[in-house]
Amino acid sequence: MTDNAARRLHGRLLPDGPAPFTTLVELTFQKRKVEHWIRFGRKSYEQILDRRRSIVGFAPGSIFAFVRWASGEHGTIISRIDILRAIGRGEPFQTLPFVRPGGDILLRLDGWAKVQRALAVIDAVEALGLDPADISPEHWRHVHNRLTAGLEPHAYTPERHAAWLGRQRIDP
Repeated sequence: MTDNAARRLHGRLLPDGPAPFTTLVELTFQKRKVEHWIRFGRKSYEQILDRRRSIVGFAPGSIFAFVRWASGEHGTIISRIDILRAIGRGEPFQTLPFVRPGGDILLRLDGWAKVQRALAVIDAVEALGLDPADISPEHWRHVHNRLTAGLEPHAYTPERHAAWLGRQRIDP
C-alpha cells in the first residue's frame, strides 16, 4: 500500500490520530441528561465523533479539569470534578471513567456544593490573570484536601505562583 493509499479509507482521508502517550478524554453533551466537559486545559488533540460526543487529548504533563454531571427522572445523579495531570510513558496513574489511560489525580470532588466551590477556586485563579493549567499541582492537591475536609482553601497568590515558577527553573 502506498503512503497516500494508507491515509485513505473508501475515498476519505483518515483523521490524524493523537500523538503517542496522549491522555484521551471522552466528552458527552445530552441536554438535561449528561454533560462531560473540560473546564480548563490545553488540548493537543480533538476528534468530533458526532453532535453529542467528542474525544480530546492532552500531552504528558498537562493539567486539566474534567467536569461530569448527569441527571435522572428525580434530579441530579452525579456532579463531579477531577483535576488531573496527564501522564507520560511508564508513569504510575489512577484510572478514571472516560479518561484513557488515566492520570495523576490532583483533585477529585463530588456533590454539587463541592464542585461549585472548586469552580469558584478556578475562577479566582483566572481572576489573577493566570491560566489554571499553569499553576502548581500542589495547589490543586491542597484545594482537594481542604474542600474534602469542609474547610476553605488558601488563595493562590501571585507570590505563590512566582515561587512555583522559580522552583520549576531549578528542578523542572
